Amino acid sequence: MTSSARPSRHPWAVLILLSAAQFMVTLDVTVANVALPSIGEALGFAPGDLQWVITAYVLVAGGLLLLGGRAADLLGRRRVFLAGLLLFAAASLAAGLAASPAALVGARAAQGIGAALLTPAALSIVATTYSGERRTRALSVWGAVGSAGAAAGLLLGGMLTTWLGWEWVFLVNVPVGVLVAVLVARLVPATPPAPAERRRLDPLGAVSLVAGLGALIWAIEGAAQHGWGSSRTTLLLALSGASLAGFAAIERRVPRPLVPPRTWRMRPVVAGAAVMLAGTGILVGAFFLGSLLLQDVLGASALETGLAFLPVAVAIGLAAHAASHLLPRAGSRAVAAVGLALMAVATALLSRAGAGAAYAGDLLPGLLVLGAGAGLVFPAASVAAMGDATHEDAGLASGLLTTAHETGAALGVAVLSAVAAAGGAGTTLAPDHGFLVAAHVAGGIALLALLLLPSVRPAGAARVAMH
Repeated sequence: MTSSARPSRHPWAVLILLSAAQFMVTLDVTVANVALPSIGEALGFAPGDLQWVITAYVLVAGGLLLLGGRAADLLGRRRVFLAGLLLFAAASLAAGLAASPAALVGARAAQGIGAALLTPAALSIVATTYSGERRTRALSVWGAVGSAGAAAGLLLGGMLTTWLGWEWVFLVNVPVGVLVAVLVARLVPATPPAPAERRRLDPLGAVSLVAGLGALIWAIEGAAQHGWGSSRTTLLLALSGASLAGFAAIERRVPRPLVPPRTWRMRPVVAGAAVMLAGTGILVGAFFLGSLLLQDVLGASALETGLAFLPVAVAIGLAAHAASHLLPRAGSRAVAAVGLALMAVATALLSRAGAGAAYAGDLLPGLLVLGAGAGLVFPAASVAAMGDATHEDAGLASGLLTTAHETGAALGVAVLSAVAAAGGAGTTLAPDHGFLVAAHVAGGIALLALLLLPSVRPAGAARVAMH
């Protein structure tokens, strides 16, 4: 691996700082979930528009992550990371001070832009700072931080909403972001930008991708109310297909595409991203359904809901630690498949919890198994996708991987909430229906992982064994 950047004298401090930023970004996928009732009441959101507090963030972040990864490769990883982090902090301040629904949704979209810049830049710094066994451990930590952040967001959201008010689910990012930015500027070596003739981005491709994903999610989220055969749903699905087809056409013609055609021949990257998308969709969708079950069905408060998910974060951390030891022996294929199978078991268990469910007996076992499965899946997917990435392709691979993560979150909530709405009566949702569908999806993806995911068995220098 070649690089003109000087190596950091504090490599593990660098990992801690970058992981802190990633934790903050993934936290924001779920931190606002338990605050939504308070936000809706305070700002006067229409019930059908409240979900855009979540969707605006994950949609913009997911759609622009490839552009962020490309920018990190061409403009310098540290520079892009710091720009994204400072934008994220500023947008978090605007979100906390928002006085109207439009202002809050706009600030959440700006947070998504910041996340789209800092996340792939941070992951590519991780992938190029470490090698061999250290890279395996660093990527395992990275995968665990991402999934634990999503779980901890529910707890932190409940605590902040109850004790300080909904505004602080966003304002808490401001001091953390500024502190991390100052320390990263001091500790992370700068990487030189690419030559001027190569510094071409693909904004038109990024816009078409965001438009396609946005139309798809909008169609799915409204299908339960308007019907899958309605003109609204049909029009949105057609718009999504046209936008995504336009994205594919643009990528074949522009000189510096976001996704070069050769990307689809990079089997480890594509397969790892697919597993990441599925795993994130199931996990974040399960968080959404679980929060709904606890608050709307079982009558839990925001703080009680957050505390109920604390064991998930613990299980994720323990399983991710185990994954760092299992990956060199069993390989990413087996570890990912076992993790997805555990997620299938977990969501099947959660589907059996009804109106009279008890937390300890009916919910906790499923939540613990869910966390254990996620803690295996995300490190395995990260190692499969990034374990053999070259220095030149690190930004592209990380951008595709993190795009899958954010897009999976948006699609998971949209699909499982649509299923729950279809299985409910009137305005009442049926979380058990969503959990059951999630169980079938996780089981199917586990089988596909066994067939299609390359087995990366890192030991010393990372190596890939494809069968």
